[in-house]
Amino acid sequence: MATARPSLEDNPLEISFDKSSGALQRDPDGEYMTLNMGPSHPSTHGVLQIVLDLDGERIVDSRPEIGYLHRGMEKIAETYGYNKFIPYTDRMDYLAPISNNIAVALGIEAVNGIVTPPRCQAIRVICAELGRISAHLLGLGAFAMDIGALTVFLYTFREREYIYDLMEKLTGARFTVSYTRVGGVARDLPDGWADAVLRYVRKLPKTLEEDVELMLTTNRIWVDRLRGVGVIPKDVALSYGLTGPCLRGSGVEWDLRKERPYLGYENYEFDVPVGEHGDAYDRYLLRIEEMKQSTRIIEQAIAKLPDGPIAVEDHKVVLPEKTKVLTSMEELIHQFMVVTEGPALPPGERYFGVENPKGELGFYVKTDGTGRPARLRMRAPSFVNLAIIPYLFKDVLVSDTVAILGSLDFVMGECDR
Repeated sequence: MATARPSLEDNPLEISFDKSSGALQRDPDGEYMTLNMGPSHPSTHGVLQIVLDLDGERIVDSRPEIGYLHRGMEKIAETYGYNKFIPYTDRMDYLAPISNNIAVALGIEAVNGIVTPPRCQAIRVICAELGRISAHLLGLGAFAMDIGALTVFLYTFREREYIYDLMEKLTGARFTVSYTRVGGVARDLPDGWADAVLRYVRKLPKTLEEDVELMLTTNRIWVDRLRGVGVIPKDVALSYGLTGPCLRGSGVEWDLRKERPYLGYENYEFDVPVGEHGDAYDRYLLRIEEMKQSTRIIEQAIAKLPDGPIAVEDHKVVLPEKTKVLTSMEELIHQFMVVTEGPALPPGERYFGVENPKGELGFYVKTDGTGRPARLRMRAPSFVNLAIIPYLFKDVLVSDTVAILGSLDFVMGECDR
């Protein structure tokens, strides 16, 4: 992290707390006050309830409750089939819907070794990185608004609107895009779309510096609210299974795009930023840098965007061209079977994870030769990352909860699945 960390005065409020044992050394005759934070609280970023036990303004213990959605998405996938499940993934991490589309398609394709054409892979990379920027922009804006910096939210939301416009031109939808298909993508890039994306990503780093970093990075209020708050040591982050910025903020250089490359990420030059202290301030700095690295990847992908098909040519997996459907009985049958039954994938099973904005989004898929998965399970990064809340919410002030939650940048849509 190149930005200098401003100094932080010692906190005058002290209490004896042993983090290693998880025990709070306090008067055994004292009384706790129970406070329900959420599930309808703005800074919980969704239907998250946290029951807090308080000793004055200090949190003694916390119990998170995430089960308020009850959507049964994994069972829906097993019922509806491969392509029909893709629209549901838009509603998981709904800040980066297109990233979820790509992740589930990659998971299904990995089971049976389906390799998409180079142009399809490049398009997916561009879309995934736009999704990463979009998610970080709103996550950062909401984080800043939670702390009290409303103007930053307006700036980040403005930049995110540009991405919505690009998604609308590409997919026909601004938010729930449902763009990928097993074996490819729904449609090719419209004329001028790549140039519009290029113009956007070239100006974004300067916009971030002028409209976000200039306001926050050395702002005394922002720094004092975040520095030394929500510290996650490296060993603790690993033991809780954290991924994404929450893990890299603790100094662990782990990014699936580098460690287990997919979609040709090994052919792109980009850096993996990591934190030094594992606090909320490091996680803020890291996400700023991640957006800048995403712009680098997108520029490279557009510069060497190959020609060719956008999907595999196996019409038992991907819908045939409409002109062929209208003139060939065989193609008409393929169209009917793919639409009604779904791609009939041979038996197999595999787990496949991708680097989503919140961390590792993984799908375990088991196929049985039909158009529906025999088993589908999801590893949602927000669900795993939230497990560390009881650790972080011990011996902190009630006011620190907002900063900690904002720095974790979770989305409840992918937790209760």
